[in-house]
Amino acid sequence: MQALASFVRTIDRFNDAVGRAISWLTLAMVLIAFGVVVLRYVFSLGWVWMQESYVWLHGIVFMLGAGYTLLHNGHVRVDIFYRPKSDEYKAWVDLLGALLLLLPVVVLTFFGSWEYVIKSWAGLEESREAGGLPGLFLLKTVLWGFCLCIGLQGASLVARSFLTLRGQKNLLPPVVSEGGEG
Repeated sequence: MQALASFVRTIDRFNDAVGRAISWLTLAMVLIAFGVVVLRYVFSLGWVWMQESYVWLHGIVFMLGAGYTLLHNGHVRVDIFYRPKSDEYKAWVDLLGALLLLLPVVVLTFFGSWEYVIKSWAGLEESREAGGLPGLFLLKTVLWGFCLCIGLQGASLVARSFLTLRGQKNLLPPVVSEGGEG
């Protein structure tokens, strides 16, 4: 059981670190969007690459931050049925949700995107827009990063739920929700 608890802590630390690092991209995204607006409406200047950059950053933040969001219970859930229930009930919901919904979708997403990403890498795909960003293949690879982060966090959720159901919740660190509750 200690090994399972260690697995949970390792995955949780990984996704927490990824999420905190990725969160800095939101600052860059806001600054770039502000720059685009000022340049366009004050100076009548604009570049496609600059507009694409904040859209790409948004995609990266959304995709790579998904594991962090799951870790901190930030994903949509019907809290009216979930929040007031016992830890065991929540563990069953999380266990079954991860095993029957989350992890199968992650696997389908990974294998469904395989050819899409490989083809993009094979041609070193760039933006279709004139003056757009090069390296679209790198952005498409973020799909695999999403699968890694959310898949690992889903596995951590399964392990956490299993330990809770086995009466070993004391081995686990508490999860702090974005709202501040554990």
